[in-house]
Amino acid sequence: MANRYHNMSGHANKGDRNGGNFIQGAIKHPGALTAQAQHAGESPMEFAREHAHDPGTTGKRARLALTLRKLAKRK
Repeated sequence: MANRYHNMSGHANKGDRNGGNFIQGAIKHPGALTAQAQHAGESPMEFAREHAHDPGTTGKRARLALTLRKLAKRK
């Protein structure tokens, strides 16, 4: 069983040593929020802001989009 300092592969979580693209692997359905936003006739960020407090998958996607946008601005 992995403890909180190791991921399931047994490697320590002390930063990403493989190029820094770990978030891309964590996103299960890339483009899903954008598809929902286009279907609603809105931009992805407008859609994310409107649905950030929704329960379920749509709310999770919206909150993740807003969080990832903050990460991109910090660089």
